[in-house]
Amino acid sequence: MTATARPLIVFICLAFVAGCYESPPQPRDEIPPLPTLLIGLIPEQDVFKQIERYEPLAAYLAARSGTRITLRILPRYGNIIDNFTSTGLDGAFFGSFTYALAHRKLDVTVVARPVALDGTSTYHGLIFVRRDSGIDTVADMAGKRFVFVDKATTAGYLLPLDFFRENGVEDYKTYLSESYFAGTHESAIYDVLDKKADIGAAKNTVFDRLAQDDERIETELVIVERSPDVPENALALRGDMDDALKLLLRRTLLEMHTDQEGQKILREFGALEFVETTDEDYEPVYRYAEHIGLDLPTYDYMND
Repeated sequence: MTATARPLIVFICLAFVAGCYESPPQPRDEIPPLPTLLIGLIPEQDVFKQIERYEPLAAYLAARSGTRITLRILPRYGNIIDNFTSTGLDGAFFGSFTYALAHRKLDVTVVARPVALDGTSTYHGLIFVRRDSGIDTVADMAGKRFVFVDKATTAGYLLPLDFFRENGVEDYKTYLSESYFAGTHESAIYDVLDKKADIGAAKNTVFDRLAQDDERIETELVIVERSPDVPENALALRGDMDDALKLLLRRTLLEMHTDQEGQKILREFGALEFVETTDEDYEPVYRYAEHIGLDLPTYDYMND
């Protein structure tokens, strides 16, 4: 081997040896965890039915918004106000009255509500009795047993409260033999149907939904009063939530009817689409509360 060849051979060997060692891996940018949102649900009906209805919607919303969503059903309507801050809720599907309370007390921002399969995005309250009860008027209700839903509901409390006052009954507690709170609209309806109470109050959407599966509701119950229309349960979010995330969640709901998966989930949920909702849509609730003398920021919504 010539002297001139040696340096070349050494160079090749060094290059080969260097190639046998892998360079240390470059550090990858850490993928930030998805934001987790805790969304509350009011106890409108049986807990399992409520979860079954909202879980597919929550999964769709999470996938399209790049978040994780955990649902929490609260044991009573007023808990959604009490626990919004203490348990770190990021939002909730509020009823019309719980939204009005939360907006005045907690400054939540409403974003969207569903349009039902019949094209409505509102509901109204009902007062109902058994068809065989002989109760047609307020006078017939004297000494009877009344089942409310919760003091933090429009249909399940404000309507009958206003109904009694409009008909000259200032203190329903002394006018009736007994009154109590069932906790859910579904329970209030079945308590009257099963003769645990003589008179009840609930929202028409739950009444109609139950009537589809139980013909006794339409054949054995009769409606004696209804309230004005108010917005259907709507998603409202923390006032201090990042504006970009609020906008993304709103847009996801408003556009979900434009793709096949969204349409399927909407049908299962019982809706055609979601529509934009603002605080102005709740003017009927604010007027209702004012009419019966409720100061929302100081209102004691705990059942008694």
